[in-house]
Amino acid sequence: MIIEQNIENALHKSGRTKDKVDIIAVTKTVGIDQMNEAIDAGLINVGENRVQELTKKYDIIGDKADFHMIGHLQTNKVKNIIDKVSLIHSLDRISLAKELDKRAKNNNLTIDVLVQVNVAEEKSKYGLKVNEVIPFIEDVQKYANIRIKGLMTIAPFVEDPEEVRWVFRDLRRLYQVVGSKGYENVEMEILSMGMTNDYQVAIEEGSNMIRVGTGLFGKRKY
Repeated sequence: MIIEQNIENALHKSGRTKDKVDIIAVTKTVGIDQMNEAIDAGLINVGENRVQELTKKYDIIGDKADFHMIGHLQTNKVKNIIDKVSLIHSLDRISLAKELDKRAKNNNLTIDVLVQVNVAEEKSKYGLKVNEVIPFIEDVQKYANIRIKGLMTIAPFVEDPEEVRWVFRDLRRLYQVVGSKGYENVEMEILSMGMTNDYQVAIEEGSNMIRVGTGLFGKRKY
């Protein structure tokens, strides 16, 4: 698979040849048959943007795949996915943390999350500003049923991914700072950055989780 070769090249270029990069197959609008083909090919991490689509597919596919909630999550939808996802990529506000903690507690779970950071401060995207992240993580400490596993960002879409290298670099620096703090229930294990058009640059800057849809399934009509 060309994506795997590109990952290997990016790791080699950045001197991370022993590191592993997880691929989240973004399955928004992808049918069950295509998803099963991807799972059979070894892509067991699938990412969904919408709660309704995630729950519908989960009911069919079940534990053949690990489901990731990668889109913006409304607090009133948390109850629908809390016991179905292995990782939520988009924690970005205290009201959501509070609801996640409550629903996880009710289900006797500890829910793994990533904090979404809007490094480029795009108005069209969700996420915290870089300078808001550490105070936010300190606030989340009081929620015992949430475990922060890392950080996530979505870079601006540009033709030349070199133009957004700084976004990935800034998030990696923040990731290292947070990791040095020794917070309880915070493990900086996952640096989720990079999509179809820019994942190679993201990996060169330290990413160990990428979200790929078009690169796997082709362009889709929404």
